Amino acid sequence: MNKDLSVVIVSYNTSSLISSCVKKLVYSFKSSNLSFEIIIVDNASTDGSVKKIKGIRKKLTNLIIIENKKNLGYAKANNQALKKAKGKYILFLNSDILIDNIDWNKLLSFFSTKKEVGALTVRVNLKDGTIDQASHRGFPTLWRSFCYFSFLERFFSFNSFFKKIFGGYHLLHLDINKIHEVEVISGAFFLTKKELMKKTGGFDDSFFMYGEDIDLCLRIKKLNYKIIYYPYFKVTHLKYQSGLKSKNEKVNIKTNFYFFQAMKIFYQKHYQKKYPFFINFLVYLLLNWKIKSYEKNWY
Repeated sequence: MNKDLSVVIVSYNTSSLISSCVKKLVYSFKSSNLSFEIIIVDNASTDGSVKKIKGIRKKLTNLIIIENKKNLGYAKANNQALKKAKGKYILFLNSDILIDNIDWNKLLSFFSTKKEVGALTVRVNLKDGTIDQASHRGFPTLWRSFCYFSFLERFFSFNSFFKKIFGGYHLLHLDINKIHEVEVISGAFFLTKKELMKKTGGFDDSFFMYGEDIDLCLRIKKLNYKIIYYPYFKVTHLKYQSGLKSKNEKVNIKTNFYFFQAMKIFYQKHYQKKYPFFINFLVYLLLNWKIKSYEKNWY
């Protein structure tokens, strides 16, 4: 039976978070008349996540669990769920997201009346109430990436004119209190249409983690769809629980490795042909150095 919305959550060692995530999500549907399903893909967690998820399923008949025997990565896990999803709309949601206030009828009504919209995010806040900048980005061109990693973006963020020149990576010149088009939204809260996912083929699973949301957004834009930032509803992202900036040193090393590996894959796929050999040489020299520096400390 088809649904209005399928919510896909990839879980990896977030047993302390998954219950709150699902509880808040289900509660947010109380005032809506939507039919929905929740699909949780566990990527071989070792912290009791599966047991916790099965406990949740006893109270939710519309919850589907996919248990992977090994960690397949974020992109592959989402694609697994996508094959089973029966919703007209698909929401990719991180397991460390807490739904604060969403009127699902209003949000999906906005989506359905704007045929040109291919994907949408609400305002994604960090725990301190500031916006998670990863959910409001431009494509990582060489100039934008340089400005971000060299801190030029941060240094020149005091002026609207300079924000447009140096702050393109996070689109700092745009008003985050108003609805507007962006280039990249985060996989933390990524609302789209199943029909469009079929057109794009879903996530590119050559990305293990990081970069797959940027790649998907670029392919959606190439199909002439818009990606919208809708700040009138918000969620809270309990970020860095199992990824970048993790307090676990081994986890931190692995995720940084995957982060720079994703940058390399994305550059090869979308930017390499746009730049001359010398520029590509320098980019790969830097990325390979970063990748190897984390790889050698892997074990």
